[in-house]
Amino acid sequence: MAKASRLKPQEIEEMFRRFQTSNPEPRGELHFVNHFTLLVAVVLSAQATDEGVNRATKLLFAIADTPERMVALGEDTVRDYIKTIGLFRGKAKNVIALSQQLIDKHGGKVPDDREALEALPGVGRKTANVVLNIAFGHPTIAVDTHLFRLGNRTGLAPGKTPIEVEAGLLKTVPKAYTRHAHHWLILHGRYICKARKPECYRCLISDLCRFIPKTPEPI
Repeated sequence: MAKASRLKPQEIEEMFRRFQTSNPEPRGELHFVNHFTLLVAVVLSAQATDEGVNRATKLLFAIADTPERMVALGEDTVRDYIKTIGLFRGKAKNVIALSQQLIDKHGGKVPDDREALEALPGVGRKTANVVLNIAFGHPTIAVDTHLFRLGNRTGLAPGKTPIEVEAGLLKTVPKAYTRHAHHWLILHGRYICKARKPECYRCLISDLCRFIPKTPEPI
């Protein structure tokens, strides 16, 4: 398939206008109760589904919703709670380590700072972007597999790497829409513009998208 041509600025504006009209206040699907549990949930979601993380953290967050309580549980207990999630051993270790680091360096609070977040065990750029966006309202865009696919497939922000797509999105998404752009795109990629068979026949931006051939409605 040929590389998609870039969308024009007016087409991008219209794309996000439609997303906003359809879903004015989009929300992520990970469950959390505060900034700390948000951070932990996002760390646990790497190579795992939000649904699977939510099942595992429902009981965990009921008894450990602060770094202090998480550390008090200990790595073995945390591992038992999250053992249904992929890579659970390494993630349990990271959750305890990042909790201890929050206590030691940040007074038990999640920092509103990219560099400080990325210095925490298990936290990379994508996780930091999600936390900065949801917890603190920063206009960050976390590029996961869904956003990478949409950036290239639609012509919104083509790029060879997640960083290229992220830079393209930050440059092209109109400022009025950057606060919620991540959620609109991830939900669109998860439920409409699917990897193997996009549901173009019920896509609200199908006429703008550069993807061809469009998937017809099932008979």
